[in-house]
Amino acid sequence: MTSDRTQAYGRVVRTLEDVGPAKLHDAEQQRIRDAADTLIFAATYEEARETLGEVEALAEQLVESGRWTEDRATELAHDVMACGPVAPVG
Repeated sequence: MTSDRTQAYGRVVRTLEDVGPAKLHDAEQQRIRDAADTLIFAATYEEARETLGEVEALAEQLVESGRWTEDRATELAHDVMACGPVAPVG
């Protein structure tokens, strides 16, 4: 686990505290928490791959529902993804 990953985790938690109740359903908040928790403890990209896909799908759903802008959903997805290990290059 790195400082960058723990900082990303902190950003996710702050987002959930600040806008979660107003902009996210309870189940969506829980999905984000679960994803961040899974990624923060993942040691390899392979361990994180499925969760990363779920985060991308949730971000798309938030935009498609009209509740989040694309920029804001992308920012949240990037913060959640930054909780995980770095993807392999190549």
